[in-house]
Amino acid sequence: MKKTLLLLFTFIQLTFSQNPVKFDFDYAQFQYDSTSNYLEIYYSFYPTDFKMLKEDDQYFIKAKMHIQIQNSSTDELVVNKDWGLSQPVKDSADQKNGKALLGVVGFNLKAGSYNIDISVEDITNKKSRKDYSESINVNPLLRKSFAISDVELATRIVNENANKNSIFYKNTLEVFPNPSIIYSDKSPVLFYYSELYNLKINSAPKIILEKKLFDSKNNLVYETSKEVQTNRTSIVEAGILNLKKYPTDTYTLVLKLIDNNSKKYTTSSKKFFFVNPGITVAKNSKGSSNYLNTEFGVLEVEECDDLFEKSKILAEKFEIDEYKKLDALDKKREFLFNFWKKRDESPETQLNEFKKIYLSRIDAVNSRYRTMSTPGYKTDRGRVYLLYGEPDEVDRFPNETDTKPYEIWAFNSIEGGVIFVFGDFGGYGLYELLHSTKRGELQDPNWIYRISTN
Repeated sequence: MKKTLLLLFTFIQLTFSQNPVKFDFDYAQFQYDSTSNYLEIYYSFYPTDFKMLKEDDQYFIKAKMHIQIQNSSTDELVVNKDWGLSQPVKDSADQKNGKALLGVVGFNLKAGSYNIDISVEDITNKKSRKDYSESINVNPLLRKSFAISDVELATRIVNENANKNSIFYKNTLEVFPNPSIIYSDKSPVLFYYSELYNLKINSAPKIILEKKLFDSKNNLVYETSKEVQTNRTSIVEAGILNLKKYPTDTYTLVLKLIDNNSKKYTTSSKKFFFVNPGITVAKNSKGSSNYLNTEFGVLEVEECDDLFEKSKILAEKFEIDEYKKLDALDKKREFLFNFWKKRDESPETQLNEFKKIYLSRIDAVNSRYRTMSTPGYKTDRGRVYLLYGEPDEVDRFPNETDTKPYEIWAFNSIEGGVIFVFGDFGGYGLYELLHSTKRGELQDPNWIYRISTN
């Protein structure tokens, strides 16, 4: 993208020099029909860069925005339009401190390749202007496989009491775009908006949405995932990222939809800049681990402790004892980096697949087996799920007349086939392990008598 290439230069300009006109724009494509996408163009300009005009005892700043969109294959000019932009100001002080004028315009574009030229100029001085050129491809998002819209970056999203008459209102949300795609330590919370399509017509029983954040060196600094409901054709995916822990850099937010069976996937990504002079990136000494440039390098003490607590069932006794002795944040970060690195089954790849699978299991057990007083990963069913994964078969007996509720889990591929039996002694959903045929697990062939009500 030309805009992506220009933005770093623009950022340097904004930092070290004064532009005649500070004008920002960004765009995102959303589903429209089987032959077209809907293109939204977001823009902002700043009163301080324009000369004040006085009309009927009221001061204004006025600008003209021009947008031209041309099909690069046919040379057809599909958009060639001017907009008058105006904002009242009380006086020069109000002009200097005034907020940016923010707006959005939209167009339906047929499938194809396009060149976009967009500019804004001060009506009183045509030399005070800013121009951008951009090339885009339109590939209709309404199709037979699932799809993701472009990612729209925002400064805030209102979901309660959203103004339905706002130009930024869509799908019950008021999404205020950030055309500059720059965030800073003074505004470190990034909001994002996207749309997921064609979910219901997809044959996959389970679709996973991954959210990842990469720095400019392609280091993975944050990731999470969740299961997407497929009972609706399209849904909105909107959320936030708190960037305050990260150093100044260029980052890429990636959304990835995955068919859990076929492993087919589609992605959408968005680059942005984050300015945080309060965080410096330490250089590693020779021979030290590279944890500072990974997701572990930005963890806080509480996050380190929480991650290790959830990982204890994988740890050797000496590792548990070693972690207990650590009292420095950097030591905890480095310990966790090495802890997961030695469990990485494919160290030649950037992603630690084992860690990813394990943490996805943490989310699953916390959702399924949590009780009023116990998180899912600390329950017996949660521990077994974390270690061995999804059972091949589960037989549930919640309403037997002569026993407490119990479950039998079968794993057909472990040791030629093993079972785990769990019983709910208290009747509150906290199932305890009663018996297993797995070597090294609790064994009690007479488990049925322990939960007998007779």
